[in-house]
Amino acid sequence: MRLLRYCVKCKTYTLEEKCKVCGRDTITKGPARFSPQDRYGRYRLALKKLKRLEENGGGNR
Repeated sequence: MRLLRYCVKCKTYTLEEKCKVCGRDTITKGPARFSPQDRYGRYRLALKKLKRLEENGGGNR
């Protein structure tokens, strides 16, 4: 399985090791590791809830 790669200079994603636009090396952009002791989980859930409220018109539900 190939990981998605990212060019820091161009801010583009690719599957190649070199950027097709500028020719620089790319870095791998994988998902964050899962941890049962998630230190920032409550913040992420609060942001998700806030975003959901904003999309629904901000009403109290």
